[in-house]
Amino acid sequence: MSFRLGKKNKLCSPKLIDEVFASGRHVKSYPFVVRFLETDLPQDAHFQIVFSAPKRTFRKAVQRNRIKRICKESFRMQRASLDNYLQKQNKQIALFLVYTPREELSVKQLEGKTKKLIDKIITQLESNDAKN
Repeated sequence: MSFRLGKKNKLCSPKLIDEVFASGRHVKSYPFVVRFLETDLPQDAHFQIVFSAPKRTFRKAVQRNRIKRICKESFRMQRASLDNYLQKQNKQIALFLVYTPREELSVKQLEGKTKKLIDKIITQLESNDAKN
């Protein structure tokens, strides 16, 4: 399995992003808040994701870009379980990941927390399947 987060995994559609916020579910797992929505994606990817760092908290673009880069790296390394689950269930989801703390965390710290976050997302998806 490739660990790449390529162009097909980037959530770029403003319409789809609005839909994620309007009718999607959310999961909180420090240091992230994630909104996600099961939907048919235009690409053949199992998920599309966008990363965000708030301008209110991090005034300088250099800081925001660094945080987003670290978040992408930690997600990229931990994405295998989410990819496998979505592939087995034949699902596609759109994710919007927001970094919430006021300080930068290291890559090592974020990798463990990203793993917990992905597990929570999978649990939410499974519980939704059980309800249907």
